[in-house]
Amino acid sequence: MTDRAPHTTLIEEIGATVEAVPGVAFLRPGLGGRLRSALPHSASAANGGRAVPSGVRLSRPDEAGPWQVDIHVVARGHVRTLDVARDVARAVEVRLAGRLPGRQAPKVTVTVTGLV
Repeated sequence: MTDRAPHTTLIEEIGATVEAVPGVAFLRPGLGGRLRSALPHSASAANGGRAVPSGVRLSRPDEAGPWQVDIHVVARGHVRTLDVARDVARAVEVRLAGRLPGRQAPKVTVTVTGLV
């Protein structure tokens, strides 16, 4: 297990939380997600066979500061994008508060990049 494993696991949990929010179609695929289908399956073995959600960026500029979460989603066209963005932010804040109790509230930024 690598030092990145806890970070990757947290990103995966955030991604699953986001995808469970009503009105979210999917996380925005990044370049890696678009190219993944063109790569041999052995290329994903470096990450234990797991694909890290590309629509979630998690950072913490300093140890004392709050987590910063940037999320890019594609929403369903039948819902208001503002409601989806707010619901995603709330869900991630609740998830991280439960996962990291006693820490400063995370700064969550949600960008709706498209509608389907």
